[in-house]
Amino acid sequence: MTYLFTHWHTVAERLGEHVVLVGVSLAIALAIALPLGVVVARKPRAGGITLAILSAIYTIPSLALLAILVALFGLGTPTAIVALVAYAQMLLVRNVAEGLRGVSPAARDAARGLGFTPLAQLLRVEFPLALPTIVGGIRIATVSLISIATVAAWIDAGGLGTLIFEGLHQDDPAKIIAGSVASVALAVVADVTLRVVERIAARA
Repeated sequence: MTYLFTHWHTVAERLGEHVVLVGVSLAIALAIALPLGVVVARKPRAGGITLAILSAIYTIPSLALLAILVALFGLGTPTAIVALVAYAQMLLVRNVAEGLRGVSPAARDAARGLGFTPLAQLLRVEFPLALPTIVGGIRIATVSLISIATVAAWIDAGGLGTLIFEGLHQDDPAKIIAGSVASVALAVVADVTLRVVERIAARA
């Protein structure tokens, strides 16, 4: 724990890199997952194929996927973002689809009765009602990405994993502990915060 307090500025810098890496990846992943989730919810056959592909990607070990992507795109943060976005899809798309499927037919009928277009019905009725489930998926994906982003330091993506890998190379347990503790703390804070958001969405 000594390194954590004596080099707090370095830990804070790596923490900031980690938050940005996860935040950017999650935003891109969510922008892709929302329309994909609609497709999965609306079209069972196409949805089944989509989920099967995303599930296969999710089962690839993180180091193996990073190694493949490095061969294609090189080292650095952009490659790490591609990997994180790919990993997040399964969790996000599945929850978006489940949330939309859980919307009651009565709510859809009421929206159509009010003259809503299909897009307006989706945005103003279905997504709001599905929000608790969607936020649950975002919470799980966020915690997973925080963990995987730690491994992404292996390809020079920065973040808290840098401290862990430096500690391993330099035989410096203090660095390893600092990076590990900060990663766990970030995951816990993210999980607790999004659980609160999830409960608020469920009550809304």
